[in-house]
Amino acid sequence: MLIADNTVVAIDYTLRNDEGEVLDSSEGVQPLVYLHGAANIIPGLEQALVGKKVGDALSVIVEPEQAYGEYITELVATLSRSMFEGVEELQVGMQFHASAPDGGMQIVTIRDIEGDDVTVDGNHPLAGQRLSFEVEVKDVREASAEEIEHGHAHGEGGHQH
Repeated sequence: MLIADNTVVAIDYTLRNDEGEVLDSSEGVQPLVYLHGAANIIPGLEQALVGKKVGDALSVIVEPEQAYGEYITELVATLSRSMFEGVEELQVGMQFHASAPDGGMQIVTIRDIEGDDVTVDGNHPLAGQRLSFEVEVKDVREASAEEIEHGHAHGEGGHQH
């Protein structure tokens, strides 16, 4: 079976940045399982997997616009420590839900703390980066009607949510 929309795909992968540093990998753990065509993985990787089958191995370079987007400096802001009411100790790397400019919700990460000034960043940590994937297709199957309706793959025995 070939990878196409509405198939459930299992892949082993290693993700590296331009410097060759491993950012993420399925090595030593279960393969990544996703519903193809449901935007469960970044667009550039999903597009590269179309038409592949079990056993296929490929190297994929994904540019920022097909991954986590370009880095947007307007998503970086300096806030007062008082905006984090109820949090005893702030640390660089902590993440919080915040109101996005469009009125929705976004995740922001603390990038710097200087006195009462807390710098947060609403960009994805991999925004602006070219990503390099080594991928091996481990399994491809038809998605169930329930998986298609829910927009994601389910584990053995049905959905886990």
